[in-house]
Amino acid sequence: MPYEPPTHTVERSLRATTGAKIIAGVDEVGRGAWAGPVTVCAAVTGLRRPPEGLTDSKLLTVRRRTALAAELRTWVTSYALGHSSPQEIDALGMTAALRLAAVRALEGLPVRPDAVILDGKHDYLGAPWKVRTVIKGDQSCVAVAAASVIAKVQRDGAMAELGTEHADFGFADNAGYPSPVHRAALETRGPTPYHRLSWAYLDALPQWRHLKKARSGADGSVPEIVGQLGFDF
Repeated sequence: MPYEPPTHTVERSLRATTGAKIIAGVDEVGRGAWAGPVTVCAAVTGLRRPPEGLTDSKLLTVRRRTALAAELRTWVTSYALGHSSPQEIDALGMTAALRLAAVRALEGLPVRPDAVILDGKHDYLGAPWKVRTVIKGDQSCVAVAAASVIAKVQRDGAMAELGTEHADFGFADNAGYPSPVHRAALETRGPTPYHRLSWAYLDALPQWRHLKKARSGADGSVPEIVGQLGFDF
């Protein structure tokens, strides 16, 4: 199905209405996975013409997405990635974990952005960041689309590497999302150290249900286990 290419409309609007000069597009990947981190990319693109075929990463084939990510890494003005581990997701909940990963990405940029375009309708960043939320921003906004592609390829590659340790789970194919192979491995082998143990899928696995964790750190504090599983790639 043909799609409209992303534009700089939102970036131009922010420049005109807020005076922002450096605008970062932010998108996440891995929110709905059962295993692995949630990964956020912040990308600054300026107003240059984007590479041909740029759109939401989910609309691209693996081959095209991988090639486009390689091109984008040198085309963007700057980008940075942030991650929240499965343990942080369990301890903080997804909203706080997303914010943690997004702040890590934004603070990893060489220059702090004046404004942020956040994919979706929910602002999980909040103050002090100046945020404009855009539903389907990964299809309509150049900076967000670029962030979408870079984040997806980076996380998929990391999950494929984890799959070499846990071949039965098929992480190279499912990236930690539920799939028949993933579900079957969970039933027979139980969760790996990379699984989110506060999630409801454990309720359907009686033999592993005792591993389920209740969320702690509801005050938003960062748990002590931050970074222990090597997701700072």
